[in-house]
Amino acid sequence: MDSHLRGLARALRLTLLIALAVLFLIPFYLMVRDGLASESDITAPGWTFFPHTLHFSHVRELFDDPSVPMAHALWNSTRIAVLTTAGTLLLASMCGYGLARIPYPHANAVFYGILGTLMIPSAVTFVPSFVLVSSLGWVSSLRGLVVPTLFSAFAAFLFRQYFLGFPGELEDAARVDGLGYWRTYWRIVVPNSQPVFAAVGAIVFIGSWNSFLWPLVIGQDQSAWTVQVALASFATAQTVNLHELFTAAAVSVLPLVVVFVVLQRHIVAGVERSGIDD
Repeated sequence: MDSHLRGLARALRLTLLIALAVLFLIPFYLMVRDGLASESDITAPGWTFFPHTLHFSHVRELFDDPSVPMAHALWNSTRIAVLTTAGTLLLASMCGYGLARIPYPHANAVFYGILGTLMIPSAVTFVPSFVLVSSLGWVSSLRGLVVPTLFSAFAAFLFRQYFLGFPGELEDAARVDGLGYWRTYWRIVVPNSQPVFAAVGAIVFIGSWNSFLWPLVIGQDQSAWTVQVALASFATAQTVNLHELFTAAAVSVLPLVVVFVVLQRHIVAGVERSGIDD
């Protein structure tokens, strides 16, 4: 009887997981379907699982469209996401390590002050940030798109939580060998903290890739457009280019899927050990 109940429970869990997976994959299916369909098929009142004719030429049309520099937008988003991720990992990990492992007065006050910044709505700091970037002459530049987004209080919090549980024996051995805090962090802590670096890196990369409002305001020249700004250009007050919009959406999501697939195992381990679920 017990084995029968266990088998039934396993079957129910499997059914639930399959149903959730299908729901998760529906938006990707719609992007691919409508990206390969003609305008008439997309707006047709009847529904077909796939259009009768698949227009793979839409991909070439997307990158040949002179009004939207999609290839350059992908390159801009890649550069911005990579630089933002690298800079955030460096700054947030050093901040988290200092808060967790380096004793100094008022450490808790500094930590709570950093957490307090998470309660400030981004709309409050948006205009001052734009005024500062504009006064520095960074509008439509890589610096203006990357530098203001480098520090993340949330990432610093995750690193602090992770480093609080980091084995102290490794750091003690490093100090016996004459290493200071900086060399201990760089030679011992960083190489042994790959899960949390992968988890936080994935979060920051996805957030940077999907960012829209800041790149829209700062990237005023077409040469500074990111993927999200390029996607928005397909839907205007006058027209909506549906097939190119869906094709561009499917193309733009591919890097995120690759990042998640490559780092999936490290992401799960990092989230488990960073205390995010506590």
